[in-house]
Amino acid sequence: MLAGRVISANSSAGPPVQSGLQRDFQPLFHNPHLLTIAGNFWPRKIDEDRFPPVCRQYQIDQQTSILVYEHQPEAPPRGQIVCIHGLEGSANAGYILSLCQAALLRGFGVHRMNLRSCGGTEHLCQTMYHSGLTSDTWTILAEIVERHLGPVFLAGFSLGGNVALKLAGELGETDLLAGVCAVSTPIDLAECVRQIDRPSNLLYARRFLSRLKDRIRRKSRLSSDTYTASGLDEVKTIWQFDDKFTAPLFGFGTAANYYDTQSSCRFLHSIRVPALLVTAKDDPLVPFRIYDHPAIESNAALELLAPEHGGHLGFLARTRPRFWLDGILLDWMDSLLSGKKERSRGTNVHRFTSA
Repeated sequence: MLAGRVISANSSAGPPVQSGLQRDFQPLFHNPHLLTIAGNFWPRKIDEDRFPPVCRQYQIDQQTSILVYEHQPEAPPRGQIVCIHGLEGSANAGYILSLCQAALLRGFGVHRMNLRSCGGTEHLCQTMYHSGLTSDTWTILAEIVERHLGPVFLAGFSLGGNVALKLAGELGETDLLAGVCAVSTPIDLAECVRQIDRPSNLLYARRFLSRLKDRIRRKSRLSSDTYTASGLDEVKTIWQFDDKFTAPLFGFGTAANYYDTQSSCRFLHSIRVPALLVTAKDDPLVPFRIYDHPAIESNAALELLAPEHGGHLGFLARTRPRFWLDGILLDWMDSLLSGKKERSRGTNVHRFTSA
């Protein structure tokens, strides 16, 4: 079902992009930095009176427990969505809260996952997370599937999107997942770290690095046999941080090897469940050129949706409904559950634009 390539008037190059999911995106701003910052701070919440949370701790091993907040709809659920946050985020990230509220209203159960040591859970995990750590998510998915609560979807955001896509590639043909959504995903970690270190992204780089350093300091107090804050003050970039802390801790040796082995772009060709990738062409942290990847065009399981604007996780619409992304993801899941979207028959390659 190869639909052919349709190039928009304002873009003549780049990877193929799926366009037939929903209305065009009308961004609140056209400046990607404003969208990124507004998307981060825009207030969102779950109606916990109607959908009360259940705190579940998933035991990964003797030294690791993952805290997940679960909400179920009032009626029997149509399916389940496991959400994975981004770098130095938590289960309370705004983009997760709004998606979960919308999903609950549509009859999905939701599971807001904290990555290792995130969301105030340092005491539950001896180690912290990394960009390709999939074992925790795999354990959580397996336990949810055993409860027979309906088809299970995975929704990852930024770093969480890399985890989601990498896991889907590792699993290949699987009964654990009905589909995967990955938003603003750094599928090539090295390229994205270089992008973050550009002068125009100094605000983001400082914020991420400051939070990463603070996490090392907290972990060094809780797990001094594993972590040390020695040399932390000399670290000036995220690449240096990963080279000194993340890569050695998890056995990757160097940051370069860590990025090379854990980037989800290496696993895209192996994905066999439906996967929707959403990224803005103007994302200041994830350069769109990394999506010019052969697997995105050749693997029939993959769909790429890329509006002109959106920044990094900043898909705020000019008019209501404000959270355009939530409708995109849920409509896509609905289409899979209803059977309206056919699987593995070819790749649609249309250009998607936004005003």
